[in-house]
Amino acid sequence: MLVQSKGHHLSSAATFAAAQHPVKDGSLGPQVTISASNHKSNEPAKSAPVCGLSIYALRQALAASGPVVATISSGMTSGFSAVLLPQLKAADSELPITEDDMSWIASMAALPMALGCLAGGFGMERLGRKRTNLLLCIPFIAGWLLLATAQNVALLLVARFLTGLAVGILGPVGLIYIGETSAPQYRGVLLAAVSLAVSTGILLSHLLGALLHWRLAAALCTLAPLIALILVLVCPESPAWLASHGRPTEAQDSFRWLRGADPEAAAELQTLMHKQQQRPGEDCGSKGRLTRASFVKPFILMNIFFVIQQFSGVNAVAFYTVDIFQQTLGSGGVDKYVAMGVLDIARLVMSLVTCVLLRRLGRRPLALVSAAGTGGCLLILASLLRFGSSADLRWTPVGLLVGYMCFVSIGLVPLPWVMTGEVFPAAVRGIGSGATSCLGFLVFFAVVKSGPAMFATLGSDGTFAIYGLVAAFGGVYLYFFCPETKNKTLQEIEDAFERKPAVSTKV
Repeated sequence: MLVQSKGHHLSSAATFAAAQHPVKDGSLGPQVTISASNHKSNEPAKSAPVCGLSIYALRQALAASGPVVATISSGMTSGFSAVLLPQLKAADSELPITEDDMSWIASMAALPMALGCLAGGFGMERLGRKRTNLLLCIPFIAGWLLLATAQNVALLLVARFLTGLAVGILGPVGLIYIGETSAPQYRGVLLAAVSLAVSTGILLSHLLGALLHWRLAAALCTLAPLIALILVLVCPESPAWLASHGRPTEAQDSFRWLRGADPEAAAELQTLMHKQQQRPGEDCGSKGRLTRASFVKPFILMNIFFVIQQFSGVNAVAFYTVDIFQQTLGSGGVDKYVAMGVLDIARLVMSLVTCVLLRRLGRRPLALVSAAGTGGCLLILASLLRFGSSADLRWTPVGLLVGYMCFVSIGLVPLPWVMTGEVFPAAVRGIGSGATSCLGFLVFFAVVKSGPAMFATLGSDGTFAIYGLVAAFGGVYLYFFCPETKNKTLQEIEDAFERKPAVSTKV
């Protein structure tokens, strides 16, 4: 049942007009006018706030919760091999594996992620955002159940492939659904919750794997996609997708359930409906859509942003942090599980901090501070490893690595994913986000694959210096080309890219 605020609803004339002009050939028919009239309503003038939030803010959080909980399963997929492989290597393992098996089990989840991004991008345009979010829960659930019951290595690989495929599909779909169902003032924090969910999933998988047998841990991991499935079921389809597919009445109902009908929301809905009427005959993959500045500019921006993100070394450093800690702390070293736990907690805390900062500061300041801090920490670390004395090489590098993780986590890690859900035009949002996310995973492969060779040939100092320079020069690029999307509607962001003036360099 839709909850409507008093005095804010579709005018009776607009409703009558929509009923008298059925949709034909995918057209949206006559323009529907959203008004804030003084018509009487049985609903209260304002919904009672819950914990200081309106009922509509809570509904937007509910809509975001499905993809966010599913993303916890993505984090579990990424972190599970770290606890699965040690148990499989143990002398008393019920499923013995070889060194070659280990590499395949670890990498199999990442293998289909790029393909999943493309499938998710095209699927959400044809099937809808909600339906695609529902479908991706199936390989997640099947993969975890198969992993929990696998009797040989082949089944382990199939299980990892299924969960990795689901991660790839979720990449663009979850972000777009959250972006299209949330108001500008909440969109940043809800999209940042995706990064928080990844950190939570990694921490949970490591915790479960450290305390439980890997089969039981895998079985418990099925809970996340099951809960996500239920949460997505109770929420509406994206209003933008419905409007772009010639279903204006459903688009209005969905929008009003999520956002209400106050004047600001009504004006945004009016703009959304009007824009779709202006382009009724173009297919989402038509050449005209893909050659517009509103698509080309954000497509180039986000691809470069993902390259900066990955080549700042975030995943390479995460993969080899334990070894670095053990080297710098001397022969005593640190327990690898303790180091892993410290990093997991630090990642989680910074993800929480990022949710707050995005609401208060916006995208540009975080991007610039993150790039500068990341580059600075890595370049100082590289200099210290190259020229520092043995006394310096004990705790200072550890502090610099912690500082690096803090800086990279507030901007370069979450922002490409956050902005992927914001910057593409509605009609090609699925294609744009899918292709961009696909590149992100491909670059991830390149960085992680090249990491050992770089450390072996260039040394730790040379490798960190290259990562630091990429982050620093990336900051310069983002200063000139990264837009501020905070508190802007998706249509305003699209219009800004369509216009000729360059993005303001105001921080």
